[in-house]
Amino acid sequence: MDESRHDGRRVPADLTEGFGERLLGQLLDRAHEMPPHLIAPLVAEEISRIGGRKVSIHLQDHDQRLLVPMPGRGLIDGEPVAVDGSRAGRALMDRRPLRDQQADGVRMYLPLLDGSDEVGVLSLTLDAVGEHDLRLLSRLASLVADILVTKSHYTDQFFMARCQGEAMSVPAEIQRQLLPPLSMTTPQISVAGLLEPTYAVAGDSLDYVLNEDILHLVIIDAMGHGLKAAGLATVAMGAYRHARRSGAELAEVYRFMDTAMDEAFGPEDFVTGQMMRLDVSTGYLEWVNAGHPAPMLVRGHRVVQRLESPTTLPVGFGGNLPTVSSVQLHQGDRVIAFTDGLVEEHKISGEQFGEQLLIDTIEHVSPLASGVTHLVRRLSSDLKRQRGGVTSDDATLLIIEWRGGTADHLATPDL
Repeated sequence: MDESRHDGRRVPADLTEGFGERLLGQLLDRAHEMPPHLIAPLVAEEISRIGGRKVSIHLQDHDQRLLVPMPGRGLIDGEPVAVDGSRAGRALMDRRPLRDQQADGVRMYLPLLDGSDEVGVLSLTLDAVGEHDLRLLSRLASLVADILVTKSHYTDQFFMARCQGEAMSVPAEIQRQLLPPLSMTTPQISVAGLLEPTYAVAGDSLDYVLNEDILHLVIIDAMGHGLKAAGLATVAMGAYRHARRSGAELAEVYRFMDTAMDEAFGPEDFVTGQMMRLDVSTGYLEWVNAGHPAPMLVRGHRVVQRLESPTTLPVGFGGNLPTVSSVQLHQGDRVIAFTDGLVEEHKISGEQFGEQLLIDTIEHVSPLASGVTHLVRRLSSDLKRQRGGVTSDDATLLIIEWRGGTADHLATPDL
C-alpha cells in the first residue's frame, strides 16, 4: 500500500492528502447521508471553499431541449436556458468544459456526465482558471453528476424538476422507467436515442447494453395507445432483456418475446420490433426484423443503404423464426433505426412524411451535428418543425455510430 515500483526500484508512495483530494473527499464523505434536496447547496458550499461564486446547477429536461436550474441555498436560480444556442448547452453538447472571460472573473461551464449520460451543467465563476484548476473542476463535475444520479433514486425532486412543470402521462411514466440512459459514448461506439412525445409516449421503447465487445440493441413499437400499449411494451421489453441475459441468439430472442407476449395478451395484441447486435471490435452488425421499418445506413453524411431484410410477423403473432441479416460497417458509419410514427406523420401541408423526406432531413442535418447526441436532437427538431410541432403518434429514433479501435488504453493507469 505504501510502496510502488519506479524504474525497477521500490519507492514510497505519497499517501498524503492534497488540496484537490481533500475537496473531493469532503464532498463525497458528506454526501453519503445527505438528504437529496441538500446536495446542490452542499456543492455550492464546497465550491465557495476554492473561491467559486455564482454557482448554478442545471439539469437537462426530459425533452432534452432545456436546462432547468436547481434551487437551493448558495445557488443562482432563474429561468431555464435552451440547450441550443447557450454556452451551458454548448458545454453539454461538446462534452467538455467551456470558459468565458468576464468582467468579474472567469465563468466556467462544466458538463455533468454520469459515465456518458448527459445529466446537466455546473456553472461557476472564479478569479482565474489555470491548468490544475481545470483538472480539479472537471473531476468535481464528474463527482457531482454521480452524486446527483445516485440521489435521484431516493427522491422525486430531480425528476419533477426535469419535467419543467409539464404533466407526464401514466403510460409515459411507465415507459420512462423502461429506458436506459438516452446516450452512451465510448472510444469505439456512440449511441443516442429519443422518444416523442416525451410526456405522452405510450407504446414505443428502446434498450441497449454493452456486454464486453457486443452492443445489444432493440427498438419496439406496441400497437395502440395509452396504458394498453405501455403494458405491451413492458412485457415485450422484459422478455427481450431476459432472453438477452440468458445468452439466446437473435432469432431465439424473437421466439422468446413472441411466446411471452402470447401468454400475456393473446393473438390480437402485438409489437413490431428490430433486434440488433454489433461487435464493436469489428463493426459486424446483425439484426432481425419483426415487422419494423428498415434502418438506414449513413456513410459520409449520406444515406447509402436501407438495411432491408426478410421480416417475420410482429412479436405476439407467432411468426416463423426470423432470418438473421448482417452487414459489415465501415469506421464512422452510422445506423439510424426508427419507428413508423416518424415517417407516417404528416407535414403542415397535410402530406405524409414518408421515408424520402426522412432521408433528405438526415442528409441535411448530419453534416451540421457534432455527434450522434446532437444529431438525434437536430433530426427531432427539424422533423417537428416540418410538421408544425404536432406529434400525433409515438415516434422513436435510435442512432449508432461505430468508430472501431479499442478502449484498452482506458484501463491502463497513469504512472
